[in-house]
Amino acid sequence: MRNWRRSYQRRLLITDFLALVWVVFGTQIAWFGLGNAQLSIMQDSRINDVSYWLFSAGLVLAWLAALSWSDSRSDRVIGTGSAEYVRVADASLRLFGAIAIVAFLTRIDVARGFLLISLPLGVAVLLLTRWLWRQWLIAKRASGEFSARVLLVGSVDSVAQIARELQRNPSAGYDVVGACTPSGTVAGTVPGTSIPMMGSVNSVERAMYLTNADTVAVTSTDELPPDKVKQISWNLQAGRQHLVLAPSIVDIAGPRLHTRPVAGLPLIHVETPRFSKGQAFVKRTFDVLGATTFIILLSPILLAVTMAVAFTSNGPLLYKQERVGHHGRPFYMLKFRSMRVGADKELKALLEAQGTSEKPLFKIKDDPRVTPVGRFIRKYSLDELPQLFNVLGGSMSLVGPRPQIAAEVALYSDAARRRLLTRPGLTGLWQVSGRSILEWEDAVRLDLFYVENWSLVGDLAILAKTAKAVIAPGDSAH
Repeated sequence: MRNWRRSYQRRLLITDFLALVWVVFGTQIAWFGLGNAQLSIMQDSRINDVSYWLFSAGLVLAWLAALSWSDSRSDRVIGTGSAEYVRVADASLRLFGAIAIVAFLTRIDVARGFLLISLPLGVAVLLLTRWLWRQWLIAKRASGEFSARVLLVGSVDSVAQIARELQRNPSAGYDVVGACTPSGTVAGTVPGTSIPMMGSVNSVERAMYLTNADTVAVTSTDELPPDKVKQISWNLQAGRQHLVLAPSIVDIAGPRLHTRPVAGLPLIHVETPRFSKGQAFVKRTFDVLGATTFIILLSPILLAVTMAVAFTSNGPLLYKQERVGHHGRPFYMLKFRSMRVGADKELKALLEAQGTSEKPLFKIKDDPRVTPVGRFIRKYSLDELPQLFNVLGGSMSLVGPRPQIAAEVALYSDAARRRLLTRPGLTGLWQVSGRSILEWEDAVRLDLFYVENWSLVGDLAILAKTAKAVIAPGDSAH
């Protein structure tokens, strides 16, 4: 679909308009009724009245304009990441801040309740509609639609790396259709993929025509002729074809990347990972409030699981196991007991029989030690609920790398040890990205991404995905 960007932006514009009309005029009707309520404007010691119907119409148009000026519908932020949602919320807050300042300076008597209801409700409805559209877009992209058709340009190794990363995440909207390398290989494929090689870096324009590509992604410049990237950009059709520079650094989030042009050089600054005292305070406060809320809300489920475990098998109600936590400090992690008594003594033999005794991510498929009730509560992660008390006690966090036993930590590489730089979590990024079917290397990569790029918004997103994974666990949970 050639003009999918404009088509999708039009859809967002229409639903933004409908959402804002519903929120703003709905709030007005709920607050003032269907009558012709007036707001007062003081001008030269005279009071002029303006209908709230007119004010609401102006607010809707101003809100739409603010969303457009913030580029909240840009194809660069749709489909993946939190930037789209952040821009929607930021544009809304700025607009209402501007309205408050103007109302104060010009002595416009706007009903505070009307504004206080419109702002949070409007942001919530806008975010909901954007999320629904994103789910639709992700489904379309899974089938190859509504995606940029990308031609990769660079060395063979860099092309292969970027191709694998883009194919791993189709929701980002980059469909790789070909590659050009300095070697000029034709009729081959990118190593490890089925992406065709389209010739040398001097045949980019022809390769784009043959593959119907609309985006060129330069993956490395070391082996390209001088000024080649500039020549590629000159040959692109403005507004229809795009140039992307894809440096071979992965798993680094946007807030840590800053571009600074110096003497014509677009220098990319990568900030070192930092976890400030302020961030630690925010995360700990969020953990305490969140764990308390979950314990209260889930108390009926906690009671039901307690009774099911106590009445169906002999042994203690809770299983306590020493795990390695923040900075390598040991602690006892709590779980509802899901296995028969003495299961720990059988672990070594089961791992050796499965052939995974040398892997840090110990998982037993079709584990014979699990009780019938244990199999159910493990599938829906109900056995993990007592760890909410670990969170309250400070040995764990709601979100973070999963804690492992000392034998597993002993097998860590230097990179994997960076998992211990933050508190272990009740859930984590790899739990919502494949759970038990992920390889150890992928789990480490996801955990390190979390540790080095933490944000409160990221924690909220992971918790939301965890709820979805718990409700519909599929075959990846065992």
